[in-house]
Amino acid sequence: MNPRELIAGQEIDDNKHWKLEFGECTQLHEEPDSSMATPTTGALALRPTGNAQGGYLFCSLNTGRVLNRNRWTTLPMPAEVIQRAHALVCKELLASI
Repeated sequence: MNPRELIAGQEIDDNKHWKLEFGECTQLHEEPDSSMATPTTGALALRPTGNAQGGYLFCSLNTGRVLNRNRWTTLPMPAEVIQRAHALVCKELLASI
């Protein structure tokens, strides 16, 4: 029995809540709207949210913001994504100094 079950009484479904590894490259599927915005966003997986739908938290490669999404496609890790992730980390480190 895991700690979440003991404390919150919420059962964890491994097939739903542990689909991605930390840092896995994904393309998030955005909800369609009337704007001309891109319907997908490149992101890195952070962790499951623990909700019943099996959502995850992701780090957007465009903005560096944390996004909560339920739909995504896993992609291979291209060199450009690694470079962008390093740039985001360096930006955060410099901002904290």
